[in-house]
This record gives sequence, structure tokens and C-alpha cells, in this order.
Amino acid sequence: MELDPSEQDSSATYRIVSSTVTPRPIGWISTRSADGVDNLAPYSYFNAISSSPPVVMFSAGRTEGELKDTPRNALDSEVFVYNLVTESVAAKMDKTSASIDADESEFEMAGIDREEAATIDAPRVANALVSFECTLYDSMEIYGNTVVFGEVVYIHIDDEVLTDGAIDTRKIDAVGRLGGRLYTATDSMDLQRWN
Repeated sequence: MELDPSEQDSSATYRIVSSTVTPRPIGWISTRSADGVDNLAPYSYFNAISSSPPVVMFSAGRTEGELKDTPRNALDSEVFVYNLVTESVAAKMDKTSASIDADESEFEMAGIDREEAATIDAPRVANALVSFECTLYDSMEIYGNTVVFGEVVYIHIDDEVLTDGAIDTRKIDAVGRLGGRLYTATDSMDLQRWN
């Protein structure tokens, strides 16, 4: 198969991209609206883009031309929290992908415990093994998507994923996004790095 993306409809191109750029990390992003409603939604167009200082990003499409709750809240409040998705919270994460009214909270809808962030005015997922508190670094529009960049200003790490005081990635059963309704669990491979 050979395709020119400009000749495909957007849903076909989305299926191709989201099914072949995999597995994608999931940014489970929590925010608070100007009205005080706590929002939580997963974004698989998410990644880290800098480590010193740490910066992460998520990209969100629009619904009928309007910003979704998460990017709107992040842009309005200039803060958000990234919560790591692991197998123990995967089903609840998936539930938070549902579209609900802006005056409803996904925390309550999905039965997710929350805690206040330490340095910003936003909630975080209480059971997440890792959470990054972020302040807005920048944002940009790329075609129909809003890309939100956040500088990490505080990090929560559960002792469960530490070995001798350092992160042990073998203890993080992260969940990634595949195409359609499919997700994947993490199974590590130990390869020689040639750098």
C-alpha cells in the first residue's frame, strides 16, 4: 500500500498514524477549571521533550471547533499534572476517556481518588505511581490540534518503584496506547546500547 496523506480523509489518516506510531505513552492529564471542577483525561499524543529542565507535552484535537476541557483548563490556569498510567489504574484511565459535561468531574465519574498537588492548584491521581506537577511553558496550534507544553516543577514518586533510592523501570508496569480500543502492557527488553 502506498498513500499520499493529503489524498486521504482525516479519519483514515488518523487510523493509520495512531495504529502505527505505537506504543504511545499515555499522558493522563489532570486539571482544574476556573469554576473549580477537577478534570482528568488521557492523551496518547503525549511525550517528554526535555529533561533539563524537564518539559512534557500533550496534544489535543478539538470537538466541533472548540477546545476540550483539559487543554482549556491548562491554558486558563497555566498548570496541569501528568499522571503515569500503570496496569492497576488502566481500566479507570480508559473510563476517563468518555466525553462528559464540563461541569462534571472524571474523578467522581470513574471513582478515582485524588490528592491536591503540592505546588500548583490542580489535583493529581492519588494512586498514580508517578505524577509530574507542571506549569505552562508554551502552547501552539498545529492544524486542528492544540499542543500544550508544561515545565515539570515537582515530582511525586511512589517508593514502590524505587530500588536503592533510584527509579527502577522494571518495577513500572506502564500501559501504552495502540490503535483503536487496544492498549499494551510493558514487557522490558535488555539490549546493548551502542553509543
